Order: sequence, then C-alpha cells, then structure tokens
Amino acid sequence: MSTQVPLAIGSKDRNVAWYDPPLTSVEGPIRDLLENYSHVPADEVVSRVVEMRDKLWDVHPWPCVGQFRFTALSLRTQPSYPHILSRLQSSPTTERLLDVGCCLAPDLRKLAHDGAPSSCLVGLDTQAEFITLGYDFFNDRETFKGRFIHADILDTTNEEVKNLEGGFGVVLLGMVLHIWDLEGQIRACERVVQMLRPERGVMVVGQSVGSLVATEVVVREGGKGIYKHDVESFGRMWEEVGRRTGTKWEVRARLDEGLGIAQGRRGWDEPSTRRLFFEVERV
Repeated sequence: MSTQVPLAIGSKDRNVAWYDPPLTSVEGPIRDLLENYSHVPADEVVSRVVEMRDKLWDVHPWPCVGQFRFTALSLRTQPSYPHILSRLQSSPTTERLLDVGCCLAPDLRKLAHDGAPSSCLVGLDTQAEFITLGYDFFNDRETFKGRFIHADILDTTNEEVKNLEGGFGVVLLGMVLHIWDLEGQIRACERVVQMLRPERGVMVVGQSVGSLVATEVVVREGGKGIYKHDVESFGRMWEEVGRRTGTKWEVRARLDEGLGIAQGRRGWDEPSTRRLFFEVERV
C-alpha cells in the first residue's frame, strides 16, 4: 500500500501546516533540563526554545522540528529507561549508548542530567549544524564529555562510524527510522546490529512515525517514499534483520497518539498515522 500526502516535506516555507506558531510556555522535563542542567534563566526558556526551532528549521525543515519535537525527551518515557540509566551508571568504563539521528541530542543531555557519565554517550547525525546548535542550546560545550560524529550510519566507508562497531549496549533510534523506505530501514537496522556488542541483552530503543496499517508514503519531491510500520510489520522487519545478521530479537512495540495526534495537531497527515514506540532486545 502506498499513498501520498498533499504537501511535500522539505520546503522551508513557514506557511506549511507542520510549522507551529511560537510556543507561549515551556513546561515539564525540558524546562527542568534547560534551567538546571543548562542554567538558562527561567524567563528566557520560552524564547530560547522558539529561537532554536527556527534555527533548526533553516538547517532542515522536518515536521518534528516545526512542531518542537526536540523538546519531548522521549527516551525517559521508555519502560527500559531506569534500566538503561542504571547500566550506564554502574559500568561507566564499558557501557555506552549511541543516539542515531541525534539532532540536538536532548536525550543524551537528559541522561547526563540524570546521572549517566556523559563520556559514555555518543551522538551521530548527518547534519553537522545540529551538533553545533546542540552545544549552543544546552550550554555544555565545555562540560559534556560525550562524543558527536557528523556522519551517515549507512556510510560503510566512514572510518569514524566503522570504529564504533561492536561498542554499544544500547542504540537509540529517536524519530529517525521512518525517514527511509522499508529496505532502507532494514539496512539501517543491520548497521545498528553491527554497532551493538555481539551478546544477549543489548537493546535498540526509540520511536518512529507509524500507522494503524503499515504503508509506504510519498512525502518528498522526486517521489521518495518513507515507510510507516504497524506493530506487526515492525516485528516482521526485525525477523528479517535477524535473518540477515544471524541474530534473534525480542520486539516490544506499541502504537499511541503521540506526535500531537491526540491534540489534533497533525491534521496535515494521514488519519491512520500513529506514533510507534519500540524496544528491541537481543536474545
């Protein structure tokens, strides 16, 4: 099944439906992070978030940028978050986490704020500007000891990426998997398997744009499609990843009405769109 949304994603036109009006308030964990980790004055938090959204938009106008998704700190809502945090805290010399498509890397900063040694954290993004803006947003260029790499995980010729192979206990895929078609997602997950240590218990966690019915959607100029999974198709994909890599995985996934769906803020998208939350563990 393949469909096409009426507006192509990729335009920097601020009249598109996924460019939200400026926020008038910022609350919850992201405010705590900005005030108590980044030491941003309380009365400057809202303007800082709005200004950063517009800087990100000028780099790459993803819908998640236009709708302020970088403030969501979604990793902390995963059931495995306490376990992941504990692993990083208890084994700081051996345990590491890789954030693929990290953007500003807010989840890495949240881990550091919650007590994970930042030296255990690695972010990877194709947009070098996102990495630079992340340091600016969180005021931690001198204090964050993690590593950021400007690269594409699918680039098998990149030596920095190759040197990451086999070095992680957890890989985070936060709102990145759906940018590929189905075959692209399978290849990305194969690379993720290569990033993980070859042992039971390593994990892939994250979220993606999903659908009540698995479908490929054409959203960009040139007819390039993305794939939105339902729970069953996501499980089948990991069966294929396991077949190609000689591994076996337990898949825990669910659909919900995140991404602003419950609040009616995704009216430009297909009505069947949902958020896919997942945790995948090697067995």
